[in-house]
Amino acid sequence: MAIIALHSAATGMTALSTQLDVISNNIANANNNGFKASRATFEDLLYQYQQLPGAKNELGDIQPIGVAVGYGTRVNGTQLDMSQGSMIQTGRQYDVCIQGTGFFRVKVMQTQGDGFGYTRSGNFFVNTDGKLVCNSQDGYLLDPPITVPQDSTGITISQDGRVFSTNAGSTNSQEIGQIQIANFRNPQGLIQMGGNFFQRSDASGPEILQNPGLNGTGVLQQAALETSNVDPVTELVNMIKTQRTFELNSQSIQAADQMLQQVNNLRR
Repeated sequence: MAIIALHSAATGMTALSTQLDVISNNIANANNNGFKASRATFEDLLYQYQQLPGAKNELGDIQPIGVAVGYGTRVNGTQLDMSQGSMIQTGRQYDVCIQGTGFFRVKVMQTQGDGFGYTRSGNFFVNTDGKLVCNSQDGYLLDPPITVPQDSTGITISQDGRVFSTNAGSTNSQEIGQIQIANFRNPQGLIQMGGNFFQRSDASGPEILQNPGLNGTGVLQQAALETSNVDPVTELVNMIKTQRTFELNSQSIQAADQMLQQVNNLRR
């Protein structure tokens, strides 16, 4: 039985190592605007039954319990926490925060999924063509595209996503575009691409693109950004718990090793 204990504790240490990786990634991105934390989930492995529940004894009575030995644990997934992060006021006209559900849609490389990426980070800039782009190394275009006039002296973004520009020599503003929000039936099924972007998958389902505020979709707040929803205190507590459980598994291996050593010494 000590052999089973060795293997079970080894699976526990492997799973906990993965959990520590997830926690470390959360802490590393604690200051990353729009970042969504993840948590590792676990499941137990197969069981070896020495006696099944419900078996009959010598008197014909049904045994109320059985005898089972498990073979450890494994990580069965990493679950995204899609809860709202805190909103900070930046005062910058191209910063946009989504209050509620939904993602900004941007055009990415065609080799990545269906050519679209989704992000909660609304830190936008204007490129040389006057189009709104994401704050990323590749400068992905917001989709549907919005072009700011060259003589614009300021833009206004309403809660329902309409974008207005005030041009030089005029006191009136004109509507120049509409920001739309993408929703998914199962946002937990989105694929994390890096760079604050997600990619849809068969698990997430197709995108539902609509104007902000419609059918439960979040609304927009200009001159503000959504911070990471990582709670550093919670992550540190989880890290300590993971470390302590890892130590317990290592002690199980040491105990099983000592038992096997004692059995081996019986031959002497």
